[in-house]
Amino acid sequence: MASLSHVSIYFPQKLVFGKGVLQDLPLEIANLGVQKVLLITIEPLLDSLAFLVENLASKGIAVVIDTSIVQEPTFDDFLSLVEKVQPFNPDAVVGIGGGSVLDIAKLIAAQLDNPQQLHEYVGIGLLKKRPKKLICVPATAGTGSEVSPNAILVDNTDNQKKGIISPYLVPDLVYADPLLTLSVPASITAATGLDALTHCLEAYTNKFATLFIDMYAYEGMRLIAANLEKAVSDGQDEEARIQVALGSLLGGFCLGPVNTAGVHALSYPLGSSFHLAHGLSNALLLPYVMAYNIPSSPEKYAKVAQALGCMPTGDDLTTAFAGVEKVKALSKACGIPSTLREVGIPREAIPQMAKDALKIQRLLKNNPRTIEEADAIAIFEAAY
Repeated sequence: MASLSHVSIYFPQKLVFGKGVLQDLPLEIANLGVQKVLLITIEPLLDSLAFLVENLASKGIAVVIDTSIVQEPTFDDFLSLVEKVQPFNPDAVVGIGGGSVLDIAKLIAAQLDNPQQLHEYVGIGLLKKRPKKLICVPATAGTGSEVSPNAILVDNTDNQKKGIISPYLVPDLVYADPLLTLSVPASITAATGLDALTHCLEAYTNKFATLFIDMYAYEGMRLIAANLEKAVSDGQDEEARIQVALGSLLGGFCLGPVNTAGVHALSYPLGSSFHLAHGLSNALLLPYVMAYNIPSSPEKYAKVAQALGCMPTGDDLTTAFAGVEKVKALSKACGIPSTLREVGIPREAIPQMAKDALKIQRLLKNNPRTIEEADAIAIFEAAY
């Protein structure tokens, strides 16, 4: 059960959420008094962001654009980008895109003019400052990175995902405009939306769950479960997009004080070893980890089921497992594969994936039921 124990949450200095709010961003940036801006984004968004670049230029603000991050970033990607942008030395870094873009933007803002090096602050609470202003604008409804203190990179030396967690990675300014998500393809909408659902669900059922964060987590689950299928089937459904984007934002607030658990830990090898997209990995594993965890906290998972839209049966265990079936049905309706086999994971890779997942103790320690290597193998087998 959630407790009233001590909880720390770091909010952005300012968060603006709503349809069309992106149009106000140029003035907001200008009001920061900056002269040089690094814009990290993706090529498909460049046309939509032309107004931003032109407006800043008209105010005498120099803008350099980088679109080099096209997949989950590595240490080498990060170090290469640092070297590239150091001569420009921006006053502010603006990240507009999905989680990979936002994570890199957060880390670039922290690294420039910082004597600390990457290897010194990989981990929890090791980053000592962020010299540059940081603005994050999510273009997908999924990672919640825009409001979290987390960033993830793949270490090229061992191909493992590594986390950097620090309050200095929480942006100064967040502009969340759901209209930016209208152009996101259905498959990405589905995977990122289920990733956001996983953030909320894993925070709510977390061993260290707190009542304060439960408010965000429960409402996030409810909003995403009720609207994701509509957002996937009709990408132009603005109301569905708004509700899913809000649910994703709420999930992002859960990531710092409570964080994720078994689903994310087990999903890491799927991304690092087989380059499966982060959201898809979580979406695929979510129902199987839920089923494993339910015996440890049936009452909490019964409440999860109700947030997902299931009617209570009077029996927590039955209601909880109805929630598992609800997640499976939602995933199927959104076109998400239901097994590891469908995404090309070889069965013989399962033992090594289990070993790799067990390295992610910073997340596994949060899981409501202990996951040992044999348990991880059993979960992967169930998902196969």
